[in-house]
Amino acid sequence: MKCKHLSEIREVTPSADGCEECLKMGSTWVHLRLCLICGHVGCCDSSVNKHATKHFHSSKHPIMQSFEPGEDWRWCYVDQTEV
Repeated sequence: MKCKHLSEIREVTPSADGCEECLKMGSTWVHLRLCLICGHVGCCDSSVNKHATKHFHSSKHPIMQSFEPGEDWRWCYVDQTEV
């Protein structure tokens, strides 16, 4: 399946050096994800709080990428596919 949302990707500035919400609440995370629509940095689904997915559900921003050093993969939440 092909992603239909690639045209929505923007040049973004990360909102934080870690998970934005976890930093505010004093929590920890496993891995970080960067929203390629607005720059929100959230924690992955292996993290307790799953803030990256929560950001997708609240914002409907479809594409995120890993914010981990050395990783460059992207995921479309809507089409459920790597892009």
